[in-house]
Amino acid sequence: MEFDLENPLTSSQVLHSHSVASLFQAENHHMLSTDYCGSLDSVDCDVSFRRRAISSILQLSCGFDPFLSYLAINYLDRFLSASGIPREKPWITRLLAVSCVSLAAKMKKTEFSLADFQGEGGLIFDSETIMRMEILILGALKWRMRSVTPFSFISFFISLFKLKDPPLLEALKARVTEIILKSQKEIKLLQFKPSIIAASTLLYACHELFPLQFPCFMTAISNSSYVNKEKMLCCYNAVTELEIAEFDNLYGPTGSLIRSPVNVLDRHCLSSESESDVKRRKISVFL
Repeated sequence: MEFDLENPLTSSQVLHSHSVASLFQAENHHMLSTDYCGSLDSVDCDVSFRRRAISSILQLSCGFDPFLSYLAINYLDRFLSASGIPREKPWITRLLAVSCVSLAAKMKKTEFSLADFQGEGGLIFDSETIMRMEILILGALKWRMRSVTPFSFISFFISLFKLKDPPLLEALKARVTEIILKSQKEIKLLQFKPSIIAASTLLYACHELFPLQFPCFMTAISNSSYVNKEKMLCCYNAVTELEIAEFDNLYGPTGSLIRSPVNVLDRHCLSSESESDVKRRKISVFL
């Protein structure tokens, strides 16, 4: 059965009876080490290695389901967190990327050949070499390949909102998915639990798409016994900073360029708020 990032549990019986508690308990086994997050925050060569590996993964998985590359990067981070960042072999970056993509494709039941992933340029590894690397990754991950990610918690948090309109639910989920996918590369978010990232990105999308209903959404998530409000505030602020930076890169600090709609609701919140307004809202929204 194909692995679904939104439902990492293997048993449908568990899914219906104790899935929420099981997910929040399981995510602790999928967290990155504080040493790994700290090294990425302070050691340039570690940041450079991760950046090159992610670039290779995105290149190798181009044309496939974006969730495949997301899963491959998840394996990469968890492997590096458990085993450390290798520095003595320059070619290891590409081998690690190829192996992570290969494992992700197998979990996603995606038909592929190693030639598809390795392309025509760069180093080419034989199947035996890739298999040995895959075994090393599996061992470092303790064979926990059904990754618990932010996607695993979206349905739970959305269910707290009591939002019934299918088009609105679809737009909200699409925006949250977009933010989670593109924010995976950001070092700032690696320190947070998957559930905290899910809650924070969902709140950001809610404020962007449904500003009038946002206080109700914020209260619903904050009152959940599974959520650490302080951690969620920190993560929400980090997500907001990333979105402001992206907005500035695309449209300039004043947002003076004409924008095209990026979804059915046209992200009107960003166009109507100045950067300073967003920064003030970022700090005060949970107060």
